[in-house]
Amino acid sequence: MFSRRFLPLWITASLVLVMFIFGASQFEGFASVRVVSNLFRDNAFLLITALGMTLVIISGGIDLSVGAVIALSGVVTGLLITDYGWHPLAAFALVMPLGTLFGAAMGSIIHYYKLQPFIVTLAGMFLARGLATTLSEESIAIEHPFYDAVADFGFSLPGNGWLDVSSIIFFLAFVVLLIVMHFTRFGTNIYALGGNEQSAKLMGVNVARTTISIYATSSALATLAGIVFSFYTFSGYALGTIGTELDAIAAVVIGGTLLTGGSGYIVGTVLGVILMGVIQTYITFEGTLSSWWTKIVIGLLLFFFIVLQKLLNVRKGSHA
Repeated sequence: MFSRRFLPLWITASLVLVMFIFGASQFEGFASVRVVSNLFRDNAFLLITALGMTLVIISGGIDLSVGAVIALSGVVTGLLITDYGWHPLAAFALVMPLGTLFGAAMGSIIHYYKLQPFIVTLAGMFLARGLATTLSEESIAIEHPFYDAVADFGFSLPGNGWLDVSSIIFFLAFVVLLIVMHFTRFGTNIYALGGNEQSAKLMGVNVARTTISIYATSSALATLAGIVFSFYTFSGYALGTIGTELDAIAAVVIGGTLLTGGSGYIVGTVLGVILMGVIQTYITFEGTLSSWWTKIVIGLLLFFFIVLQKLLNVRKGSHA
């Protein structure tokens, strides 16, 4: 756990701890259970999206479509419930497979046509955002007893904390992916593919199936994030979550995953999202700082971790 490859993970964890201590020393209740539970509630959709992005980046790819997929799934869900009278669970049962197929299609194009993931998922982003806007340019308010029940459901925590449905969904997804990445053949294949595709083939990895499955999983999680986001906002909006894909990529990098692929941990990604959330929380508590300082600090952190990755790779190469 103290080898060089874990260094970015330890730095991120230390930064989260330092930010909490720094905030708690200035503001009463900053490090309370309530604030922590609110961090997970407010960022649940981003956490779920970032989990999928971690798989993609570990495999050596990128997925720029996730923010648009979140918006599209929210719009489709809202339309089915509001205009067509579907029960939310029925709408989810349709939206989830469609979102998964969307990602599988992008993965198929990337593999079989040997195209760059950046270009393919960029096209996917425009397609999903365009479809969402075509379906409805206006925000669709979702009013349904099921959504009211979801909003009311949760578990009380000490210190006025509250574990809501969105946070529970995230934790379930996190546990499943933790098992998948570290205790299944699929997880091993993702790391192998990100390390070196030719070596992965020699190891017997089915590159086509693995690539398609990775992008299908990322899109499925983005679709799930869209449903979770609709719980948070009680609406579906085509222009919502613009830039979420960049936030997810930033969280993954800050969490210690190499942009070149082959190395990374979903625990680090969670810490990356929480660190970004803690920075935003500090700015909110402070009151006089512009919210744009969040972006500035995240930008500086990204530069730091990219340089750190480069230095670690250089040292690794010098010892090879």
